[in-house]
Amino acid sequence: MKVFITGGTGFAGSRLAEKLLSLGHEIVILIRDPAKALYRGNEKVTYAVGDLFDKKTLEQGTKGCDLIFHMAAYTKPWSEDPELPRLINVGGTVSIVEAAIKNNVKRVIITSTAGTMGYSIHGQIVDETTGSQQNLRTIYERSKAEAEMAALKYANTKTEIIITNPSRIYGPGKLSKSNSLTKIIKWYVSGFWRILPDNGNSIGNYVYIDDVVNGHILAALHGKNGERYILGGENLSFRDFFDKIGEVSGRKRKLFSISFNTIGFFLKPAMLFSKLTGTAPVITQDWIDKYRNDAILSSDKAITELGYSITPFKEGISETIKWLGIK
Repeated sequence: MKVFITGGTGFAGSRLAEKLLSLGHEIVILIRDPAKALYRGNEKVTYAVGDLFDKKTLEQGTKGCDLIFHMAAYTKPWSEDPELPRLINVGGTVSIVEAAIKNNVKRVIITSTAGTMGYSIHGQIVDETTGSQQNLRTIYERSKAEAEMAALKYANTKTEIIITNPSRIYGPGKLSKSNSLTKIIKWYVSGFWRILPDNGNSIGNYVYIDDVVNGHILAALHGKNGERYILGGENLSFRDFFDKIGEVSGRKRKLFSISFNTIGFFLKPAMLFSKLTGTAPVITQDWIDKYRNDAILSSDKAITELGYSITPFKEGISETIKWLGIK
């Protein structure tokens, strides 16, 4: 099978590319900078040099492909240009889908985020039916929700559209901004991370990278046209998250609680600096507001329809610590 991948040099995308190559597939990776090519000399890998708005490159790159994984996105918490996240996440998705339709590509798997499903209200379990009526906190979530709606308008064409919605991803792989959880795991085990957000009770969902990769392949094989699938792991509070890392590593650290209000207070001068210099802050107020909310997710639909399975959190953490090589 010949597969086109966007975001193939990123955290999840590069792991997916490795898996597809191990299964014997031919891949074409969209890449802006040829210097970032990961598989030089591999005859099963070719590169389409351009971006999500290079119509000619997209049409040439997807020609003859059986499948597209669209994983590229604007994921930074802040942009000097407030329209940029929407331009890339919505406009880029439409560009990919239109190239797929023109070249009769059978299926496009679009990577979104579980954040588009909304938040847990009074302990509510969030699934694929939950989020459309909620006020999403971040521009990333809002732009990805809009991208989903834009893509699904094409689901009644000859190209099938399937959307995956991973939760908070961690595990071995490129230590980029999109793999910030693995950085935090590294810092905690090494003794550098000592912050417990607020009271530590806010709940999120944490998924191991190999589950996300396998979930994408399962979505390509078994996903239904026009459907969304949460690819999640275990639901854990911040306190449970760090406690389990401490148990697995044998290095339980004393954490100091810092309220979301205090984090927001110190964020104000950081945001001013960002606006003056054009450099992105580590976090923004809308992301703080997001983390005030629980996100208790169910992956039952993916388990039932795709055959998706979840790696236990402690097992995933064990593999991650081994990969990090922390002694």
